Amino acid sequence: MILDTRYLLLRLGQAVLVLLLAFTAAFVLLSLIPGDGLTARFADPALGLSSEQITQIREATGADESWFSRYLLSLTGFLTGDFGYSVQTGAAVSTIIAAALPSTAVLAVSGFLTALVLAVAIAVAATYGPATGPFAWVRRALDSVPSLFISVPVFWLGILLIQVFSFQFGFVSVISPGPAEALVLPTLTVAVPLSAPIAQVLIRSITEVQASGFVKVTTAKGASEMWMLVHTVARNAVLPGLTIIGLVFGELVAGAVVTETVFGRNGIGLITAQAVTHRDNPILLAVVVIATFGYVIINLAVDLLYPVIDVRLRTQRTTASGKGLKNSDASTRSALTATAASVGVDLDWTDDTAAATGPETKATNP
Repeated sequence: MILDTRYLLLRLGQAVLVLLLAFTAAFVLLSLIPGDGLTARFADPALGLSSEQITQIREATGADESWFSRYLLSLTGFLTGDFGYSVQTGAAVSTIIAAALPSTAVLAVSGFLTALVLAVAIAVAATYGPATGPFAWVRRALDSVPSLFISVPVFWLGILLIQVFSFQFGFVSVISPGPAEALVLPTLTVAVPLSAPIAQVLIRSITEVQASGFVKVTTAKGASEMWMLVHTVARNAVLPGLTIIGLVFGELVAGAVVTETVFGRNGIGLITAQAVTHRDNPILLAVVVIATFGYVIINLAVDLLYPVIDVRLRTQRTTASGKGLKNSDASTRSALTATAASVGVDLDWTDDTAAATGPETKATNP
């Protein structure tokens, strides 16, 4: 069994706990912000509402209830899919989120995939590029690219891409573009800074795997660099990359919010900026919970992929007898002996006691 049931339940429980803590923290922090969105919205003299009408609105929305009562009401609503109503427009928050989420999801997925491709290309070129010769500088330059990418502000990069690729060269239009054309520059804006930490981790991980003993032995037997990269190095170097992919998902959400504001896309980022301006707490709370949910799902998927990729992390419940264990030990010894013999080493398994402390090694003359 690749995934242990206990491990799976533990990770699911941790995911639920993170969601609950994120909801609670967001609710508390939004409640502590000075000011009142309802008062700012309905106390405007231009609306002509009396104090009695404003009081009725506050009673209907539960704004005057105790903190704990509002917390329980909001938590119950979120569990049932009811996010409340927008202070600014009066529309259901779930309706507003549902209308804006597809645009942000498309941008997030395209930016995420582009960042992965860019990070892998940089990492492979920086570790397998020419180390000597006239093009050796390319390898050194690519090794420094992630540090440059990670320091670029998202909003500045978006404005720069618009100035260069739209206004200067006219490659992409930002005025009434088509659906695909409107996605090009925002995708690059999200992908470039997101690819930097992934590329940094992959470069370091690939370098460490290249220096390991089993890679040197396999290379000495005549395996090509490309074969080693595909069959050995990539599989062993991908685990740290998966870890950082899960961690940078939060940056993906933040980058999408800023990018949509810069490019004027109708998505979660735009309604978040408007909600901050108008103190629309129900929308802000819903955005925080949805972003946390996506972050938790990505990290949960990464955690569950670990045992699938690395057999050393697989937990197996065994009820084998002592005889079965001995047979397993014999198979292990046989495999180790065959592997050692292929590199000119003879393993002498004397007895069970010697096997527990380590085999005697005899160098042979190949």
